[in-house]
Amino acid sequence: MSRKGELEERLRTVIRRRGYSYRTEQTYVGWYKRFVKFHGLTNPAKMRGGPEVEAFLNHLAINLGVAPGTQKQALNALAFLFQQVLEVKLGELSARRPKEKKRLPVVLSVAEVKRLLEAMPEGTPRTLAGLLYGCGLRVSEALSLRVKDVDFENGLVWVREGKGKKDRALTMPKRLQPKLELQVRKAQLQYDQDASEEGPFVYVEPALDRKHGHGLSRSWVWYWVFAAEGRSTDPRDGKAKRHHILESTVSRWLAAAVRKADIEKRVTAHTLRHSYATHLLQKGVDLRTIQEALGHGSVKTTEIYTHVVHAMAGRAGSPLDDLE
Repeated sequence: MSRKGELEERLRTVIRRRGYSYRTEQTYVGWYKRFVKFHGLTNPAKMRGGPEVEAFLNHLAINLGVAPGTQKQALNALAFLFQQVLEVKLGELSARRPKEKKRLPVVLSVAEVKRLLEAMPEGTPRTLAGLLYGCGLRVSEALSLRVKDVDFENGLVWVREGKGKKDRALTMPKRLQPKLELQVRKAQLQYDQDASEEGPFVYVEPALDRKHGHGLSRSWVWYWVFAAEGRSTDPRDGKAKRHHILESTVSRWLAAAVRKADIEKRVTAHTLRHSYATHLLQKGVDLRTIQEALGHGSVKTTEIYTHVVHAMAGRAGSPLDDLE
């Protein structure tokens, strides 16, 4: 395995065998390519591991000034390459790490959320935005919803294998249920159209699909709730499939709605998730419940919203207001 192309293919194979997402695959392969280019390697089999990884991480931190999260992502990708693909132990690394910056999230007021949702186009855009805020979903979690994950009978929205490969169940907002039912009916029309032509075909983890006789990828319950308008070629196997709506499309919808609603804040899909958590805290919902709803691994991650809530409530107050 001396050629770069051979190692890249091996890296992709191990990633897919472990069931990682295509986004993770692209990220890890991207860092592998940058790493090889940085060192000018023509024969990856000669890579030693630790010293080369340290040099690359120092380059990212010192010369490029990358964010801590970016350097951590690079380290994870290279650790996977060496330990899982090349079976080389990296050992202790003394690479310079950029100082973590603690930033508070941008949060919308309840009135701003209402204006934003009203500014979203009726139909799929408004339904999706309502789901992001109403359930506190990451945009990738909302877009990855399958028909089976929307449980109207029990009033639940299921997130399957969210961040950290964890499942969780969320309360379906009652006012959103009719819109979600319409969205599922819209998906049904697309499914029926696919079935009448060459047959519906969506991505399902290959091993799981094989276990069920390749029936899941063509079944209605595994179809996307937010299916894309057209089919596209899956780069993993070269087959034409129906994918879900792209995150970039959601970003465009939100950007247009923010301008229309005259909101002077930097709003992304994640802002709706932050607002969900903050507004629940303001209502008196306990931190542990919110942690579970958001899918955070530690309650410390969720505690950041308490700072925002205290500031919004004027808990500390200001001595300026005490002046006569």
